[in-house]
Amino acid sequence: MFKAALTFLLFNSIILTSYSQSIDVCKACDVKTLTDAIAKSKPHNKIIIHKGTYYESDITIDKPLHIIGKNNPIIDGENKSYILIVKSDSVTVSGLTIKNPGQSYTKDYAAVLISQSNNFKFENNSLENVFFGYLLEKSHQGIITANKVSSNAVNQSSSGNGIHLWNCSNITISDNEVFNLRDGIYLEFVKESKILNNQSYNNMRYGLHFMFSNNNEYHNNTFKNNGAGVAVMFSKFIKMTGNTFTENWGTASYGLLLKEIYDAEIENNTFKENTIGINVEGSTRINYTKNNFISNGWSVKIAGACYTNNFKQNNFLNNSFDISYNSKMHDNKFNNNYWSSYTGYDLDKNGIGDVPYRPVKLFSYIVNKTPETIVLLRSLFVDIINFSEKVSPVFTPDELEDINPLMSPVLND
Repeated sequence: MFKAALTFLLFNSIILTSYSQSIDVCKACDVKTLTDAIAKSKPHNKIIIHKGTYYESDITIDKPLHIIGKNNPIIDGENKSYILIVKSDSVTVSGLTIKNPGQSYTKDYAAVLISQSNNFKFENNSLENVFFGYLLEKSHQGIITANKVSSNAVNQSSSGNGIHLWNCSNITISDNEVFNLRDGIYLEFVKESKILNNQSYNNMRYGLHFMFSNNNEYHNNTFKNNGAGVAVMFSKFIKMTGNTFTENWGTASYGLLLKEIYDAEIENNTFKENTIGINVEGSTRINYTKNNFISNGWSVKIAGACYTNNFKQNNFLNNSFDISYNSKMHDNKFNNNYWSSYTGYDLDKNGIGDVPYRPVKLFSYIVNKTPETIVLLRSLFVDIINFSEKVSPVFTPDELEDINPLMSPVLND
């Protein structure tokens, strides 16, 4: 017992001694580059980079280190290659501006490449004029937080993503700002990770894009004015709460695209001023709860093979179309939602409309078949055909109705 305790104390002493040692990097220091500092350091040393501009690329971090920028030093890759390449566990980097990695059509040059690394943390860094910002592959138990990642993307083929994960797990991406890229945040084959409190805007394609990524959570992010919105594909066991999807306008734009998604919770989100709030294809067992759909073209546009979905206590406020549906067959449930276009009554004053609400209008069906007819949206003709379909449904699902529509909006958590 005594020997075990002594061994533990000795091990901790060695680790603390390693952390207490530091190397300074500056123009007037003995060590003038980060590359040289890494070569001279021992595992768990601290490297302090002082104010200045350092022209370096392909800087390989191959041992556990704590790298700190003091007074915002700049590492400029001069558009040559990767800048930081992390190939070790237990690396932390903070306080740096990292800019101008290379650009290539055959290599995914990144400001920071993290490869097969565990237990890392990158915090309070600014990545500027990047091809890819953070590029993570086969890495786990890491944190990317409070960074700013930006570029000057002109077209999708010559631009990369801000924070890109491939084959990773247990990653937390939080409080970052990503803009002017192809995709703000991209995940592929990623599991058990969290995307929290990020701002992703003005990206050419998607604010967030993930595929084949299961058991992940996305909370309190804002996705604004992105080319197509947010795309969620071929994934299951997803939780998306408290996010804002706004100002994604265009012929192929939506706040959120769901394609072949299973077993998801979409709750307390806001979809405001998008061409389509949520575009759903082939997605099953999804609970849509307490979301706000405000001033969208379509609130929810549902294509085929969407079954066993529940819409409950959502607010549909001033949208051109509430629900669009391209089939008469469905088993999805709508219950206790608030619809601003509902004109029913509540004689018993229990807060629930006495007449069911049918959210799918005939004109929505017509626009799906013939988009040019949208020019008739505000005409008397539209009111007439919608009323006729309401009286005797022929083209729209006759059982798709909210049997307990709310008379007042839902107050979200």
